[in-house]
Order: sequence, then C-alpha cells, then structure tokens
Amino acid sequence: MSRIAGIHSSRVGSHNCVSMLKSVKTDENWNVNIEENKICVLGSVAKKNDNFSAAGVSIVIDGIVYNHSIIDKENAIGSPIFKLYRKYGFEGAVQRLNGDFAIALYDSNDQTLWIARDRVGVKPIYYSAKNGELAFASRPKSLLQLDWITSEPNSRFVGRFAGGHYRYIDNDPHESPYEEIAQLPTAHILRYKNNEVKISAYWKLSEEENWKSTELELAEEYRSLLSDAVNIRFSSADKPAFTLSGGMDSSSVLASVVKKTGIKQHAFSSVYVDKTYDESDEIASMLESSVEEWHRVVLDNKPDVFANVRKMIDANDEPVATATWLSHFLLCEEVKNQGFGSLFGGLGGDELNAGEYEYFFFHFADLIKNGKSDIFLKEVEKWSEYHDHPVFKKNLSVAKESVERMAHLNHPGLCLPDLKRMHKYAATVNSDFFDFSRFEPQMVHPFTSYLKNRTYQDIFYETAPCCLRAEDRQTLAFGLDNFVPFFDHRLLEFMFRVPGDLKIRDGVTKILLREAMDGVLPYETRGRIKKTGWNAPAHMWFSGKGLEELKDMVHSQQFRQRGIYNIDEVDKIIVEHAEIVETGVVKENHMMFLWQMVNLELWMQSIQ
Repeated sequence: MSRIAGIHSSRVGSHNCVSMLKSVKTDENWNVNIEENKICVLGSVAKKNDNFSAAGVSIVIDGIVYNHSIIDKENAIGSPIFKLYRKYGFEGAVQRLNGDFAIALYDSNDQTLWIARDRVGVKPIYYSAKNGELAFASRPKSLLQLDWITSEPNSRFVGRFAGGHYRYIDNDPHESPYEEIAQLPTAHILRYKNNEVKISAYWKLSEEENWKSTELELAEEYRSLLSDAVNIRFSSADKPAFTLSGGMDSSSVLASVVKKTGIKQHAFSSVYVDKTYDESDEIASMLESSVEEWHRVVLDNKPDVFANVRKMIDANDEPVATATWLSHFLLCEEVKNQGFGSLFGGLGGDELNAGEYEYFFFHFADLIKNGKSDIFLKEVEKWSEYHDHPVFKKNLSVAKESVERMAHLNHPGLCLPDLKRMHKYAATVNSDFFDFSRFEPQMVHPFTSYLKNRTYQDIFYETAPCCLRAEDRQTLAFGLDNFVPFFDHRLLEFMFRVPGDLKIRDGVTKILLREAMDGVLPYETRGRIKKTGWNAPAHMWFSGKGLEELKDMVHSQQFRQRGIYNIDEVDKIIVEHAEIVETGVVKENHMMFLWQMVNLELWMQSIQ
C-alpha cells in the first residue's frame, strides 16, 4: 500500500514532492520517504520504506512485486529491481517482474528518469511535462499541488462522460480527465532525458495459435495458474478479506485460498433491500465451505447519493463511471471498520472467461466467419432458452442484428463500436461542446477472432480501466491493499490462446473456468447458468429526495452555464425516468445516465 510522486526539474526541491504525497495520505501511520539526486526528486508514501538508493540510482514503487523467488535466482540481493536494472536495463528489468505496480527509477549517472506501469493497469500513474520540467504521481490530485499544472478539465473526456456510455470514456489510454495531465498506458515505459519524453510498450498480447491440449488438460493448467495467481497475492496480503458475489469470479478467488490453506476466510458482500439486485441466495452456496464470517453490507433504496458521490470524487479525483461503485465504496469502508488490511476481488474474470452477455454476439460472429452456421443456430437457441429477458430480448433476429451491428463480417476479427449504445444519450450533450457524430472510437484488433478482440478491447480500452481505477482508489481511501488475481498477466497470456468454444458453449459462459473449479467450488456455484450481474438499484436512488436534488442541480445557474448539456433533453430524461420508477413499467430506465451526469457535475464543482 503506497503512493509515489516525483519531479525532474532544476528549480524544485523535496518540499514540492512532500506536498504532492501529503495530498493523498489516508493513514497517519504512513511515512513520507524522499530520495533526492541533483535535478530529480522521487518520493513515496508507504507503511514501510520501499525506497532504494545506491550507486546514483533511486527507485520508488507503488504496488507489489510477487515473483521475488524467481528474481532471487538472479542473485538480486538487496533491491531486486536495482539488481535487475543493472543487469538488463530498465525495460529488461520490468519485463521480468510479475506484479501490480507503478515504478519510477532515476539514474543520475546519465540523468535519465524511467517510469513503468504494470501490464494491465492495476496501479495508475500520471505525468505532466512542459517547459523543461516533468512531474509524475500515482494520482492527479498530487500533480495539481504544483503551481504550473492547472485543473482544467479535458473537454474530450467531459464530452464522452456527459452523454456517452461509460465504455468509451477510456478509449484513449494516454488521456486523463485533466487537460494538462497525461496517463501512462498499461504495459508501457516512459523515459525522460534531455527534456524529451519517449513512451514505448514493453509487453503486449498478440496472435498465437490456440492451445491443442484437451479440455481436461487445459482446465488443470488453468486451475494451477489461477491458484498460483491468487496465492502469491495472498502471501503478500495484510489481514485479507474477500468480496463475494453470487458469481463464479469472486467465488473462485476465495475458494482457491481456502483450498490451498484449509482455512475459511472473511467475506464481504453488498446486499440490497431491492431483491432484483440482491445476490444473497446465490452467495449462500459458498458460505459453508469457504466463509469464516459473512459480512453483509446492506444498501437500502434511499442512500444519500449526492453526499456519497462527493466523498467518492474526493477519493477518485474524477467522476466515477457506474453506480455500482457506490456499493463498493461503502463496502470498503466496512472492511476497514472491521479491522482488515486488504481486499481481494474477482475483477477480470468476466473479461477472461467471456462472462458478460454481450460476448455471445462475438462468439456468434466467430462461428459465422468460420462457416459453422449449424453450431451458430444451436448456440442462439440455447442462448435464448437460458438468458431471455422481458426488456432485453434474446432470439435469432436479435442475435443477427447485434452481430451485424457490432462485428465487421467482411473484416475478420474487427469489432465495431456499439453506436446504438454510444449514441443513446448523445442528444443530451450540446454538439458545440462535444459532437458525438465526429467521435470515432479506436477499435483495436490484433487477433483474427472477434471474441478475442472484444476481450482485448474491454481489458485495455473500455470496461476494465475505469473499474481498476475505482478499485485502486477506493480501497486506498480506506487504507486497504487491493488484489485482483484474474489480472495476473500469465492468466491473460493463457486465456488468449483458449478457443471460443471453451469459453461459451451450449448457451453457457465460462466453460473452462467451470471445469477448472471442479472440486474447488460447490457444484451449485459452479453450475449456475443465470447471471444476476453486479448492479445496484440506482433507479430508486433518483427518486424522492434524490430526484429533488437532481432537479435542483440541473436547474441551477451553475449547471446551465457550463454549456455541456441540452437542458430540454435532460429534463425529458428526468421526467421519463421518474415515470418509469413510479409506475413500475417493464422498461429500461435512465439510472446510469443520471449517475454519470451527477458525478460529472459534482466533479466539475470540486475542481473549480
């Protein structure tokens, strides 16, 4: 548990770095550690001194490196990173690390500053460079302590967040919510020398042949990899606790520890008065085998949304993408209150195992591309049977329409942006501020499989980045370490070579994970097909007092003068949402748009 910051400049000293670090302190027991070497200052906030300085080299790290035993074989006595750096250079050193980290290293021998971020982006790192100066930090809030960096919002981010789906706010991995602050992308290195910034990738996933092993052999390999990913993190954890939902991902993480140690663990779950979103019944199947004590964090239908969002923004330095993170924020607070020091979760499991409903469409596209029309029809039939919904219908015409809309069938593997989803609320945004018709999301496609490219897009450009930031900052806000074992890079490398029919088959998702967890998870958990999904009754949050506060905000002069929204369109959305909630009609409501709008406005207020 740490935060880092630094400045490369001939006219600043350690006091600037101290102010940057103090801005994000959340625990009075932490220490501010500083290493200063000529024109570069590196600092960290940590429970223990993780800094290193010798032979003109200074190193600070935010996060944890897990493969020390392998590094020790390199005779890395003392600081492993320093020893690897001296032997292999900075890029070679980072390539040999397995961990969740942001690292900064300054070598005064050639006056070069190096910064690296872990392969999936579990730990964030930001920087700003201008006028011969570079500053970096784990959080934007730290950089905003410097008088030469302003809090001016990034209008492109604001526009995407205001009226777009949350999937598209991170489409440019170099950007941050602030105009003068950049983000170092995942699996990248920054080198700063002679006032020049050079950024390059040190790791990437690429097309490789699918595994030829049997399903049973792959399941055994998957179980071994996941177990190791979980347990190397567990051995580094201080007073660990586990999030637990009704799904397989968090359950697999928890059960892997219990299987290894033989000791039941403490689990925390967000549960709801609204039974539509509550997973208590599904969670029950895990309690006897794996849970020492189950801590239920109950949310009613009327939390103080505005007060809580203000607290969340203070912890996140930005608007928070989806309403489910309010549940996570309150859960983290309870974990801290119960005396735990770290929190494990199942984030990443849905992406790696094709667990989200929309992955069906890209599996369908692969079947069509490969001429397997008979299997396609069978899969659609089972998909409809198992997953039909009164609002979100599942049938052959929906499957065909969705595939045509989201997969370029004349360009193997190329997924298309979901314009239907992206433009749903575009009319609420003033086109003079941000024109959605001109926004073309980048859709990366390093693979020939639609399903693999959709997974890649989610992990690096859409769903995962905002979730990883929220998990990182909200755990740290309560002094907790955060562990997400599914995002161990070895699991990514393994799962991107698993064929699609071992992820989705006969209308069922997570096929290989289900097989891998045989003997680890209870059958009731492992065999459950229906997915409640991690969601929250935010539609009710914007009723009663919440609705009145929402209307007051939208009708305020401050909100209107920003020029971001078309107020008439926003008013229509609010009226329609209220009618849906009041009448209980079976129709999609507007809770996510309203959540994003409230978050954006309260963030804008906080940085003025």
